[in-house]
Amino acid sequence: MLLALLTALVYASSLKNGFVSYDDPDYVTNNPHILQGLSWHNVAWALAATEQANWHPLTWISHMADVQFFGLHPVGHHLVNLLLHILNVVLLFLLLKCATRAVYRSAFVAALFAVCPLNVESVAWIAQRKSLLSTLFLLLTLFAYGWYVRHPGISRYLAVIGLFTLGLMAKPMIVMLPLMLILVDYWPLERLSTGRQGLADVEVRRKIIKLVAEKVPLFAFSLASAAVTLYAQKAGGAVGSMAILPLRVRLSNAIYSYVDYLAKALWPTKLAVFYPHPRGSLAEWKVLAAASILVAVSCLARVHRRRKWLVSGWLWYVLTLVPVIGIVQVGMQAMADRYAYVPFVGLFVLAVWAGAELAPTLRISNAVLAIVALTAIGAYSFTSHRQIGYWRDSYTLFSHAVEVTSRNAIAEDNLGATLVSMGRPDMAVRHIEAAIRWMPELSLAHYNYGVILQTQGRLEEAVSEYRTALRYVSDPAEAAREHNNLGSAYDRLGQPAAAVSEFTAAIALNPGEVNSLLGRGEIELSTGKFGAARDDFNAAVRISPSSLALFWLGRTMEDQGDLWAAETEYVAALKIEPNMTEARQQLAVIQARLGNDVSVEKR
Repeated sequence: MLLALLTALVYASSLKNGFVSYDDPDYVTNNPHILQGLSWHNVAWALAATEQANWHPLTWISHMADVQFFGLHPVGHHLVNLLLHILNVVLLFLLLKCATRAVYRSAFVAALFAVCPLNVESVAWIAQRKSLLSTLFLLLTLFAYGWYVRHPGISRYLAVIGLFTLGLMAKPMIVMLPLMLILVDYWPLERLSTGRQGLADVEVRRKIIKLVAEKVPLFAFSLASAAVTLYAQKAGGAVGSMAILPLRVRLSNAIYSYVDYLAKALWPTKLAVFYPHPRGSLAEWKVLAAASILVAVSCLARVHRRRKWLVSGWLWYVLTLVPVIGIVQVGMQAMADRYAYVPFVGLFVLAVWAGAELAPTLRISNAVLAIVALTAIGAYSFTSHRQIGYWRDSYTLFSHAVEVTSRNAIAEDNLGATLVSMGRPDMAVRHIEAAIRWMPELSLAHYNYGVILQTQGRLEEAVSEYRTALRYVSDPAEAAREHNNLGSAYDRLGQPAAAVSEFTAAIALNPGEVNSLLGRGEIELSTGKFGAARDDFNAAVRISPSSLALFWLGRTMEDQGDLWAAETEYVAALKIEPNMTEARQQLAVIQARLGNDVSVEKR
């Protein structure tokens, strides 16, 4: 109860935050399937979808449920994230307590996990529901595994597999679970005792083989999940190119990031939503120093292997970071706070158990230990509370990221896009230009610059920026948006054939690109292609029944002479947007022609 209360108090301010423009639109606010809430059709979509370069149907269903219950009020979405984090904190405590019988150590580890500043990203960011869900099922899988170890049986093993599968369906980061279970076998379950001879002992080798063989079905699920994830990431254009980030560069960043995470655990300052990849700019001495630290800690764990918590905690940290450390580069970040959510559990166990065992040697009393523990929790809590405030809105989030990092093209571009949405393109330009300067191949920056130019009426320049964006784009959904805006620019330039070609390209990449369906439909309607226009407007209404789509469908039916059907569509448009002047005017004209005085309100 105290752990739950601590977590709730630290994160209470997150309930005042809104959605942010980074991933939240794709996961919730602009996703047509999510916006429709729970339905069999949408659940079927979630089970097959590889959108956002991932296969995580449980995450999609979770967001659908949020919309079903809370609509688009962000407080409900944030509340669910907070409740999941509280549940994870309590489960972690109970898990450690059951496995080690060390109540206070377990409580301290769970408290550090509850208020760790790097975990703010996973809790305060609605789009990171996947991290919270996957961790929940990871912890439940560990509980089920302990249950199985006490009394082995098929039904209990199937429970382990089932919970692990649900975790993979939330986020594939937990693919390392089979290896994590072997660590748990070593400590704290003590199923693997190496003795003095270590691996030279035949009996020890047999035990290891038996324990590994026991995990073979779980390894199979991990491999299947990894294959599906790699396919989804390649299809979504999220996997970094070897030409841009050679393996040597990736390995250097991975080695350095392992130590950088350690530094942020000890001194969590300058935390940002995005850390730019150093590419080839990392100094060799930094990589060598980081490698030396990793080797030193590993040797320390080897020398003191009788302290099994040291080996298990350190390897937990190292292994659970492997999928996201950047060997297989997904995205353009060097590292991310959210990736520390599970790995830091190993570090907290290592630190707490080390402190508890060193205290008697150093003659540190329990009272002093308690003060140190409370001070650490207080410092973490204060920093987390401040970090939560940066997630209040997109402007605050990206302004902070630009402030605490350097040459951060992603943060600059997102800050510029946010300023555009706030009606300040004049302030946005310098940020987007900075993004292009730091990363000329950043497709989104060229796209956002094109949007600004298009709103200023500089259409030829906008077309050039959109063309540049398409040259660098790898994400099909992003490419669809760029083709859509090109179509809009060509339409305004009086080039309908080129506009239709771009709209068609956008729809081919993303059949749910409603703006392209509407844009192409309007051109088809203006050129007398009523059937084609009607098909496009109908498709737009099926995807997202907006007042604009219904209005243009009504116009098409009116031009075809189907006045009754046109009247129905205009009425439907006005129900969504009662102040839509064009729909009300057209409806009045049709009702006059039909001799129908029934008011819209009565209908």
